[in-house]
Amino acid sequence: MDDYLKVGVITTTHGIKGEVKVFPTTDDVKRFEDLKEVLLDTGKEYIPLEIERVRYFKNLVILKFKKIDNINDIEKYKGKDLLVTRENAVELKENEYFIYDLIDSKVFTEDGKELGILTEVLTTAANDVFVVKTEDKKEILLPFIEECILDVDISNKTIIVHLMDGLV
Repeated sequence: MDDYLKVGVITTTHGIKGEVKVFPTTDDVKRFEDLKEVLLDTGKEYIPLEIERVRYFKNLVILKFKKIDNINDIEKYKGKDLLVTRENAVELKENEYFIYDLIDSKVFTEDGKELGILTEVLTTAANDVFVVKTEDKKEILLPFIEECILDVDISNKTIIVHLMDGLV
């Protein structure tokens, strides 16, 4: 799974000609317009699907895949993930990370004390929030802001934080 990133989940079919509604799991919904292919994760295998058309409906993306022209050909894949290879992933700016790369990182305070493991990243309007599970199964919420998150090392899966007053 390390070589693939989830960009969406098929929620349901759309019409009878093989289109699907996709809930995007990417920050940039318009990125589907630049994709030529996605991989359908069936749970057993990855099936490459070539994108023929992209439309939008409310908070969903409607996708039409080449060679899938019937509702019966795609209906069985409701709830399945759509992935891209890392080569087809969007380019990240400085201090941007794929959530997948952050999960399971060890989190340390600036004085070297192990705080816990990053288990989730919550997206909010103001900033992302890191959910860190401590050894005694408590959760600490840390805002992903410069004053709190001091260093992120993806290759070593470590994060150094400054515990601001009131966070613990």
